[in-house]
Amino acid sequence: LLLGHITQNFPGSFCSNECSIVLQSSNSLKASYEDWLLTYGLSVSPFHMRWQTALFNRQFYSWGRWKPRFLYLWFNIGMVFGIVAMFGSVILLGKTLMQTLTQMLTEAPKAQNDRMLQVVVSVLSSEWFVFVPLGFLLCFVLLSCPHQQVPGVNLPVSQLTYFFSAILISGVIHEVGHGVAAIREQVRFNGFGIFIFIVYPGAFVDLFTTHLQLISPVQQLRIFCAGVWHNFVLGVASFMVLFLLPAILFPFYYTGVGALVTDIAEDSPANGPRGLFVGDLVTNLQDCPVYSVENWNSCLGDISAKSQVGYCVSAATLQQLSFPARVYRRLDGTVECCSNNSLTDICFSYSNNLDSHLHACLPARKVIEASKVCRTNMDCQKDLVPSFCVTPSLENQTRLIRVKHPPHIDMLYVGHPMHLQYTVSLSSFVPRQNFLSIDLPVVIETFCKYLISLSGALAVINAVPCFALDGQWILNSFLEATLSSLIVEKQNREFVGFLILLAGSALLAANVALGLWMVTAR
Repeated sequence: LLLGHITQNFPGSFCSNECSIVLQSSNSLKASYEDWLLTYGLSVSPFHMRWQTALFNRQFYSWGRWKPRFLYLWFNIGMVFGIVAMFGSVILLGKTLMQTLTQMLTEAPKAQNDRMLQVVVSVLSSEWFVFVPLGFLLCFVLLSCPHQQVPGVNLPVSQLTYFFSAILISGVIHEVGHGVAAIREQVRFNGFGIFIFIVYPGAFVDLFTTHLQLISPVQQLRIFCAGVWHNFVLGVASFMVLFLLPAILFPFYYTGVGALVTDIAEDSPANGPRGLFVGDLVTNLQDCPVYSVENWNSCLGDISAKSQVGYCVSAATLQQLSFPARVYRRLDGTVECCSNNSLTDICFSYSNNLDSHLHACLPARKVIEASKVCRTNMDCQKDLVPSFCVTPSLENQTRLIRVKHPPHIDMLYVGHPMHLQYTVSLSSFVPRQNFLSIDLPVVIETFCKYLISLSGALAVINAVPCFALDGQWILNSFLEATLSSLIVEKQNREFVGFLILLAGSALLAANVALGLWMVTAR
């Protein structure tokens, strides 16, 4: 617009002196901006921002020269692990692909409890590394279970901090492994950096490529395998912290007494004056004892899988509480005998010696409180008082669950068990003192689980012989170290490596595509 305005005022000339001054000023500003970015090691482009520095070079060199014999053994173990992981990842992805295809082709898909590896989010790409064109891998290894959250698909906003922090730490540890191994092998280390691609953080190291190409294939393997090796070690360390957390926090928290409620969703059916509250300690679900969050989840799973339990009610109480009601069938075939407007009464079914299809509308709390659970009338005949096993007549998949959280009155929950599971957050750790946070153990647990998942995924998937991943360079160095005597011509070895990389890339791409499809289709 400025150029158009100037040329209109000065016809016959393309650019006046004023225009030249504006262009020179613009070029000067651009050069100053680029110099400023270069001074601070910043690089900005669409969807991508990178920061590189030499501030940590001395620390990296200190690590790389610390206890040479130990580092030699450490990175040799890492080299073996990287090679095994490369072959193992191919087998794992092949098995996963077959399972996914089988599940897609069968009319009745497998239950969600079947454990299947699903690569949910994959490679983000490419050219940011001077060391190698290794794209930062964002993937999540999901061992399917009914209550598992999937980042990018059904991950709550409250979990984003854990997710991105675990990604960044996994990436930093990965690149520290490459950098220290390179210094150990006398490869010049130029710098370390962090980048953000769209919203995903990552890390990289800058190594002198010429030095990297001059060392032996075994030395290269130690460097290339160091990243996945360090991710594996980080995952194991996180698992150990998670496993030993009760012992670590024992002076401040105790466990094994129940599941402590830490949060309840606003729309949770457990909300209300007779529901659960933050700080409540759940000890039982029906007749299933709850000592930890794992017990809570397993009890709800059993309740969901099995038919509704009944409650023992004496014949006299049944006659006293029941009142005449019209019986009708719902659309799903179940029976209803109470008014739809009732918030306290539930239709119960039972049988006696003469009729096996009797129904009574009863006040739920009076029937259930102080009653033991049962499956048949025989379970209620231990006393001399004649009793019946009355079972709530509810819609399919709906359950009536008695939740004990002393000293409060029992909560009676009517609904799908999984809704209770998803909307109530619990912890197995109970503070010994009131001033201790009930959220701290949950934060540590959750973060460790994300580190295990994401760091483990980076170790496994990044070892796949695929273009732009560590597996590409691991494979090339492995072929140079093992096939140089069998395949003399370097071009032939490179062609064999290219074919393997092509197959590995196709295998990973197929798993990513089908994994995303399976998750979104659910």
